[in-house]
Amino acid sequence: MDPADQWVLNPDTGDYELRLNHSGGDTPRASVPPAQRGPSNSPRRAPAGDSPRRATEVPRQGGRRSANGPRGQQRPAPGDDGPGRRKRKAPKSRKKKALLWTGGAMAFVLVGVSAGGYWLYQRLNGNINTVDIGDNGNKDVVTANAPINILIIGTDKRTGKGNEGYGDKGSVGHADTNILFHVSEDRTNATAMSIPRDLITDIPECTSRQEDGSDKTIPGTEHVRFNRSLGESGRDPGCTMNTVEKLTGLKIDHFMMVDFNAVKTLSTAVGGVNICLDHAIDDPKSHLKLPAGPNKVQGEDALAFVRTRHAYANGSDLDRIKGQQQFIGSMIKQAKSDDTLTSPTKLFKVADAATKALTVDKAIGDVKKLSTLAKEITKTDTKNITFVTMPVVDNPDEPKPVTVVPHPTQAEQLFSMLRDDTSLTEVAAQKKKAKSKQDALLKGTKAAAADVRVDVYNGGDVAGGAQQTVTWLQNTKGVLKSTNKANAPEKIAKTTLEYAPNQADQARALAEMMGLPGSAMKPGTTDAEGLQAMVLTLGKDFQAAGTPITAPKKIDIPKSSAASAGCSK
Repeated sequence: MDPADQWVLNPDTGDYELRLNHSGGDTPRASVPPAQRGPSNSPRRAPAGDSPRRATEVPRQGGRRSANGPRGQQRPAPGDDGPGRRKRKAPKSRKKKALLWTGGAMAFVLVGVSAGGYWLYQRLNGNINTVDIGDNGNKDVVTANAPINILIIGTDKRTGKGNEGYGDKGSVGHADTNILFHVSEDRTNATAMSIPRDLITDIPECTSRQEDGSDKTIPGTEHVRFNRSLGESGRDPGCTMNTVEKLTGLKIDHFMMVDFNAVKTLSTAVGGVNICLDHAIDDPKSHLKLPAGPNKVQGEDALAFVRTRHAYANGSDLDRIKGQQQFIGSMIKQAKSDDTLTSPTKLFKVADAATKALTVDKAIGDVKKLSTLAKEITKTDTKNITFVTMPVVDNPDEPKPVTVVPHPTQAEQLFSMLRDDTSLTEVAAQKKKAKSKQDALLKGTKAAAADVRVDVYNGGDVAGGAQQTVTWLQNTKGVLKSTNKANAPEKIAKTTLEYAPNQADQARALAEMMGLPGSAMKPGTTDAEGLQAMVLTLGKDFQAAGTPITAPKKIDIPKSSAASAGCSK
């Protein structure tokens, strides 16, 4: 090769080209196609017999320019920018690179991690299964300035290698493990409430969309186990969402469903899940053998751990729920750890396993939407995710109870706290929330009871609630200008009070009488005219006239954090 020949970078194409100077005059340039560049760091000589002017491969130098001045000109020393040279940026840390690689997207709980990146889109998007639940899903909740409620369903469907050994291999898949995941409006905290599969409840009538696009109406069933809300009579996850809504008074935005295989593949993808046992386990039914103390489980052992009941002292589903909560909390911690975030290989494995494991509602049925949802969820610090079990008591209708019913007081208290977006974890943002604009609406002068004018609608579950409230207001509070307007156009989760700016003193007086929270106050923008009344719509949080609607700030029930949990007993 002639020493006068030079390899220079063509700024128009981004390719290195060979300038053949020794021929004189205007020099033609031989472009090197990128696909032909070799891995060597120096030019390769042309094979014998080839013309010395033939283009020879030269690799890219990480985007760095070759010297294209006179021969012998030295490159600027490191740190010396030289004329016309751009300053080099400081290199990013491994963790920041990993976060950029993933697009910042990460999933949670049994769902694991959802990773972005355009080049992954087709692969991951093709993994996801969806169910069309019609209008049940809330399509705007991901970007809305509102709390997020997601129902996580773990089914007992036994498809997949080795899974037929766990119980009834002919199961169509019932709602075996159920977690209502509530993320606060300000994203500072979240509550994961487990709902026992053996809870006796009412399953409302629901509509299930069939494969041919038609809708099938499935009649409701009263006083049955919760797990029958899925699978039986063709009920789909939308029916389970309806059941949770009727039970709690919360609007469920989306569902995410996984089966036995998901536990095995996700636990393996994250490199194992750390658990702690109060005593050694040797359960012949789940084939689980583990020593006391710390353990790391994955694959078959992970599935056996979340399935076992007989390894616990009471052998009940409630004890198993505690073990599942420990497992899920630990997997969240592992998925958000530096060990996972800084490993592109591990992140891809987790993303691939998570998307294959998922069945979701159609509204969030692609990687981009799941990534957006994941970004919202992962704004919450792991230490501020609280696990609880819905408060229950033994079913009094059974001589030897094997099922449970809602606790007569604590269940509704917990539901009320979730509806009011009250944190079960002490976080700084919650203290600021007490001074929010909503609470400020309750402060100020209050009108006399005789001057309060209100129309009452019933949008809750208490039959005759509007008349009950009007009677109570008139007979015990002196609000004689109250009127029963019967049923509201539709049911609502929370009680609301709509009023005009010039009715604010009336609204504050009525709110004090009924124990309404600031979130119930809905001020209008134009003043009321003449004898126009305020509008009070009772929601599912209404229990009885005279019972304050304000949710409690604290509740005395067992809780655990996703960041730390005790050993399973």
